[in-house]
Amino acid sequence: MSADTVLAGLDAIRPDLEAYYRDLHAHPELGHQERRTSARVAERLRAYGYDVTDGVGGTGVVGVLANGDGPCVLFRADMDALPIEERTGLPYASTAVGGDGRPVMHACGHDTHVTALLGAARLMAQARDAWKGTYVALFQPAEEPGDGARGMIDDGLTGRIPKPDVCLAQHVLPYPAGQVLTRPGPALSAADNYRITVYGRSAHGSAPDRGIDPVVMASMLVVRLQTIVSREVGPLTPVVLTVGSIHSGANPNNIPETAEIQLNVRTYEEDVRQRVRDAIVRIARAECAASGAPREPDVEHFGAFPATVNDADTTRRVAAAFSAFFGDRAKELDLQTASEDFSEIPKAFGAPFTYWGFGGTDPELYARAAGKGTIDTDVPGNHNAAFAPVIQPTLDTGVRAAVVSALAYLGVDGG
Repeated sequence: MSADTVLAGLDAIRPDLEAYYRDLHAHPELGHQERRTSARVAERLRAYGYDVTDGVGGTGVVGVLANGDGPCVLFRADMDALPIEERTGLPYASTAVGGDGRPVMHACGHDTHVTALLGAARLMAQARDAWKGTYVALFQPAEEPGDGARGMIDDGLTGRIPKPDVCLAQHVLPYPAGQVLTRPGPALSAADNYRITVYGRSAHGSAPDRGIDPVVMASMLVVRLQTIVSREVGPLTPVVLTVGSIHSGANPNNIPETAEIQLNVRTYEEDVRQRVRDAIVRIARAECAASGAPREPDVEHFGAFPATVNDADTTRRVAAAFSAFFGDRAKELDLQTASEDFSEIPKAFGAPFTYWGFGGTDPELYARAAGKGTIDTDVPGNHNAAFAPVIQPTLDTGVRAAVVSALAYLGVDGG
């Protein structure tokens, strides 16, 4: 198989990849600040023989390797980290801080994604006789803020690189290391943030009848918003609504004039997304009217992510390649309530795509937790200060999955 030929070089580059991963993990950078990361990525791609375009959307990097007639495959890795203080205890743990002084950590595993794609890019360059076509390695900034993909597109991405026939991406997840997990159709949810400001009339705490209390309004609104999920959406339709912030007033004996709540909604279907959005506005206005508010609330929608809906044919093709290569370690991915902006890139090109997960948890740790029913507490997940994928077999699996998936389209023998 083409995959076996390309991956034959993995043993030789493994020590270098592991060292690169440790260094990247120890030097995380927040979204739009990935200057060190992108510079080192670009340097490596050029050394591998790729035609490199950097500074796309700020810190994005794209390497293109043309290798004769054939399809064009784009593979994306995200580069940014999170404002979290690392608590893994690893000898290569991050002590970095961002420009605002906050600790920074690769708590979502993007360092794994970058390393795996660099490994795949190097192996593809070393074994050009095993495949035909064009391989595009795209390193995206600012996935966590949700505007990195759009930034690259707005900076002319589609006119600066070849049009891909298919786009691919992967994400390390708290499943047993060594597994790869695919899912056709909806895989990741859309995410929408809302900021609701309600208006009252200030008064002294000793005379509440002289005011209109926005704290009570906001409190009732928090409770009533939960009924969207429990009473306005079908029980088999997944929706998550979380109020993550409520703020009003500055002292205990004064009724303030305003209160603000912020909430996040996760949905998978566009009509459900719109229905929930409409319900949020309706309920906010109704609660304020019921309290005699002097004006309607302000409802601001911000920070949206699209749903990630995998193309069925593309997913079947990649899943079949995974099954042939990984055997029983190729699994089906559970529906995820996390969100991503990767899909913006294939949509801009009009290309089909698929996005899958691969495990990063010590298999023995995972098995013990599964046996006790304590996976949620004993297996740190993404965005947790203790999230630390085991280096192996996580990196090997990420590299192999990146190569196998691309060769499902580029391989001279179909894989």
